[in-house]
Amino acid sequence: MSLRAVRVSVITISVAGIAGMIVGSLQDNNGITISFGLVTAVAVVYLILLTSVVGSGPPSVTGTSSDGADSEQLAQDIERRIQALADAGCDELELRRLVTQAVELGRTRG
Repeated sequence: MSLRAVRVSVITISVAGIAGMIVGSLQDNNGITISFGLVTAVAVVYLILLTSVVGSGPPSVTGTSSDGADSEQLAQDIERRIQALADAGCDELELRRLVTQAVELGRTRG
């Protein structure tokens, strides 16, 4: 289940819980009111915990499209920057190893 689906589900449960609390209150039934209040509270706490653990979603690179058109431009820019650093005196082989490790790290976390 995606993060968005979980959030929509929790918000739906919360709205239903608020409606249940209102109905329970109008019927002077404290048991129903408290039950719906607890369900709503648990849903909101779950949403808060989920957001703090997972975050707001996977990080995205702005300006990239799913068809990869901008990824080619990004790759060319990275290659140009690597070459500029190598021309400035950096060890090109070590620099390329560093970039490779950064890509591997990104793949394991993404």
